[in-house]
Amino acid sequence: ELKKHVVFTTHTPEDAGNEEHDISKLFKFGFFNGLDLETVREMSLLYSDRFNLTLGALRSVKRTNAVSKFHGEVANRMWKEYEGVSEITYITNAQNRRYWMDKGMQSALDNNEDYVLVSRKKHLKRQLFDEVADQTGKMFNPDILTLVWARRFAEYKRPGLIKRDFARFKKMLENEQRPVQIIWAGKPYPFDSNAVNTFNELIHISREIDNMAVLTGYELKLSRTLKYGADVWINTPRVSREASGTSGMTAAMNGAIHFSTNDGWHPEYAKNGYNSFTIPDIDHSQDVEDQDTQDNKNMMDILENEIIPIYYDKPSLWTQIMKSAMKDVIPAFDSGRMAHEYYTVMYNEEK
Repeated sequence: ELKKHVVFTTHTPEDAGNEEHDISKLFKFGFFNGLDLETVREMSLLYSDRFNLTLGALRSVKRTNAVSKFHGEVANRMWKEYEGVSEITYITNAQNRRYWMDKGMQSALDNNEDYVLVSRKKHLKRQLFDEVADQTGKMFNPDILTLVWARRFAEYKRPGLIKRDFARFKKMLENEQRPVQIIWAGKPYPFDSNAVNTFNELIHISREIDNMAVLTGYELKLSRTLKYGADVWINTPRVSREASGTSGMTAAMNGAIHFSTNDGWHPEYAKNGYNSFTIPDIDHSQDVEDQDTQDNKNMMDILENEIIPIYYDKPSLWTQIMKSAMKDVIPAFDSGRMAHEYYTVMYNEEK
């Protein structure tokens, strides 16, 4: 009877997001809302002392959704061997255009005013660079290509991937003919030592490189300022580890070009070289160190041979890619579409 009235949204494939706890402790804390342990075990088919919250949910609902098409494939692979789990469909995450999209950028796009669009973007870059100056004392130039990596710091998101070949990274930043600025922002989880170490390392390096900045925080106002001002929004999760991601959606709404591994929401959106740039797939059975080395090489190749030359040598093409990025993200990744799908696919009692 319970299954008729309950649905479930599964999120990250990460172990940390699919928690297991001692079933006796959960019972003592009232987690099972008065059900005795025997009934809980019968309903969940979990008979060990460890209770997996995700698996318990998958066995207690009439249907489940993942949060992107690719995540749906990953989730079905993860859980298909387990008895009694519900079907897993997908509803791709989305964001609220009314909150995130700059009205000046939207007006310029709607009126096909390329000059106004480019001018507005530079104005928004200046606003971002005011924040950079406030936090770091550095003066960034709105005419220079600006890359941004900003979100929750987590090891699997690989915030430091771009600097893996540090000599090549530094050479790119020090190129006087085609200069590049890069900004990181976010917060690491205090107990994720790898993420904390990467964050601290980036701050240390930024003290030696004038056109590199690390901002502290990722609250809504700063997040929006970063997306308004970014030329390129970098997204580098290990493939299959990012359920969806949404920061690139809101960046694209503001003319930032999504530069990403082929994970999460990106495969549903990306038209490589037309509205975004994609770091090509590699052999994911390799050791993670080898994967990182190959992804870094591919990433730098695209930056050096495609993104940077287009920005400086083909400004009209860059503007067209910006416009395609903005047009293609709406309405497919606007929250109105997502809310409609949740009602029709998941919450409609007649289904």
